[in-house]
Amino acid sequence: MNLEFFSGKRILITGGTGSLGQALTERLLSLDVGSIRILSRNESKQVEMQKKFSDGRLNYFIGDIRDLPRLIRSFEDVDIVFHTAALKHVPVIEYNPFEAVKTNVIGTQNVIDAAIEQDVEIVVGIGTDKAVSPLNTYGASKLLMEKLITSAHNFVNPIRHKTKFIALRYGNVLGSSGSVFPTWKEQIRNNQKITITEPTMTRFSITMNEALDFILESSSTSHGGEILVPKINAYGIMDLKNAIFELLKNTGEEITGIRPAEKIHEILIADNEIRYTWELENKFVIFNPTMPEEKIRELYPTIKKTTDIPSYSSEFAEKLSQSNLTKMLKNSKMINDN
Repeated sequence: MNLEFFSGKRILITGGTGSLGQALTERLLSLDVGSIRILSRNESKQVEMQKKFSDGRLNYFIGDIRDLPRLIRSFEDVDIVFHTAALKHVPVIEYNPFEAVKTNVIGTQNVIDAAIEQDVEIVVGIGTDKAVSPLNTYGASKLLMEKLITSAHNFVNPIRHKTKFIALRYGNVLGSSGSVFPTWKEQIRNNQKITITEPTMTRFSITMNEALDFILESSSTSHGGEILVPKINAYGIMDLKNAIFELLKNTGEEITGIRPAEKIHEILIADNEIRYTWELENKFVIFNPTMPEEKIRELYPTIKKTTDIPSYSSEFAEKLSQSNLTKMLKNSKMINDN
């Protein structure tokens, strides 16, 4: 990983008060970055974040990615934009789809326009597995986010502007807000049965530190226009349950049934994307179908074509054993975090 890439860089994080934004801020502050701007619309979370971080390189901007003029002003003299802002709670978005379009789709277009206007060096759009063959409005809106980000790279005039655009795609971060782990931990602490929607469910396993490594490495090495997907293991939901019971307490379980628009298995690369997918060390790279093969090999001399998997799904990916999950959770801060 080329961490020197971030030395002296002026960075802006949209949705910077979220769990990913704060973790990314903490990691970036450990590097020799020049400054970090946190852009979010929640003033209370900004106040809380200011109490958590005490560093003169941090600045806080109240703003919404729906507001293009505010973005243009905020992006002034910025080198790197990490675009994490989104409406993401599936049931809420299903009830309010128009709002999701305004934030996740039009907001992303505003990020693109502001970045080109201010000649930002690189824009990194943080995606999700839900964008693959989407079953709900959230996934569909994040699919459009990916399309906008990767297509933007094709329309930037390299003579007039230097901005590169890349999209990253991975599943739920284990232990992040919205994932099953904090819900189960709270239920166990309240001596309640944990709720399981579907016992055969599988998920890809990525910790926050692994996600941050992937984000920083991809940002510093990509050429623009790609969707990047990490090579990671998966786990069965019942193995995770047993690992948590082993570390905390067995309070029993209740099968509630799969929720509307919920997938049994996570898919990070669909079957119809495999023919445009290449392998590069610890990640997959999905290129625009119009990208010539000779250009791909010119950009990445060590890259190789992916041909031996029908799709990249947590159902078929190598699984972490219960003992490995127990060890991973024990070595993390997640068990003892409040």
